[in-house]
Amino acid sequence: MRVKVYLSLLVILFLGGIWARSHPMVMVSTFLLLILGVAAWWSSRSLQSIQYHRRFHYRRAFPGETSHVELTIENKKMLPVPWLCIADGWPDAIPLDENAYQERSSDPGYRDLVHLVSLRWFGRFRRGYQMVFQNRGVYPVGPLRLESGDPFGLFERYSVQKQIEYLTVYPHILPLAELKLRPEDPFGDIASRRRIYDDPSRPIGVRQYHPEDGFRHVHWPATARTGELQTRILQPISSQVMMVCLNVATFPDRWQGVNPELLERLVDIAATVIHTGIRDGYSVGLLSNGGMARSDQPYSLAPGRAPQQLSWLLQALAGVMPISTLDFEKYLLKAMPTLPYGATLVVITALHSPLLDETLLRLKRYRGSITLLSLDERTPREIPGIRVIRLPFGVEDHP
Repeated sequence: MRVKVYLSLLVILFLGGIWARSHPMVMVSTFLLLILGVAAWWSSRSLQSIQYHRRFHYRRAFPGETSHVELTIENKKMLPVPWLCIADGWPDAIPLDENAYQERSSDPGYRDLVHLVSLRWFGRFRRGYQMVFQNRGVYPVGPLRLESGDPFGLFERYSVQKQIEYLTVYPHILPLAELKLRPEDPFGDIASRRRIYDDPSRPIGVRQYHPEDGFRHVHWPATARTGELQTRILQPISSQVMMVCLNVATFPDRWQGVNPELLERLVDIAATVIHTGIRDGYSVGLLSNGGMARSDQPYSLAPGRAPQQLSWLLQALAGVMPISTLDFEKYLLKAMPTLPYGATLVVITALHSPLLDETLLRLKRYRGSITLLSLDERTPREIPGIRVIRLPFGVEDHP
């Protein structure tokens, strides 16, 4: 609006100079109109070819660890940028050092990391900061808000760029003694670890039927061809599989909300069990009735032995949300058919109910060892054949 007023006045001054045949008025108004045109043209191109880069030394870390981030602002054009203001949304959970200038953002839990710079043609600006990983979670960094204009301050241009990147803070890894697990046999399945199972999904051949063979392993097409009973030879499996089952519910009813401290304790225990299992040579998987970051659906990660398996599982735990759309017991029964026969189960919950006891007894028929880690303040009931460890969560235990 202010520029339109100036433009109108200059046009009137120019026409008035022509009408009055005043050369000074015409020259001054023409010069000012030229400046106004240059300013408008310069401002319209001020944000073109501006590039902003974040270079993180580490994007994932445990609470308390620090890392370095380098920010680069580049002007990739011949036209200089007399002033440029960039505000980058930064999570409070990963604060920067005291050299960073930050302003409170309209987004809760965020601050704007602000840089006000001047860039010449093909100019570049670099700045590095130390960041501290504090609270568990998966945090988006961004979006970017850019503001620039002409050298005379007549026009301003605004732009918003998503340019979202994610930083992950893993859960704590607790000492094994806090979980009351025996270091020499944490999950009570040393004997079952020596057993060898046959995987029915991996046949490797056919042989003649023996009386001790199970009838369900008969290879009927080969039997029809040969006229004699033939049995499938299956691939033996000796590796031990563990599934960590996490119940994120902290109150019996969803409408009661969530206890954040109790939820963090549950996640820390799950991370500790996963770390211990992978260290002891298990093929570890994870399932939970809590949604992952930016999702409201329960999830399951299959057991695996990939070198990145621990990182994947911890990253999934870092994003666990207290949103549950399915009862834990129902989800547990629904997911169990996908697990190998004889897998070790570690169930972590803050609520110990008769329905959970019944569910675990049903699972015991088809699974190897089952360990229940209960954070319920009430003394858990004994379940035949299932190892129950009581880890009550209370003010006296966690001040």
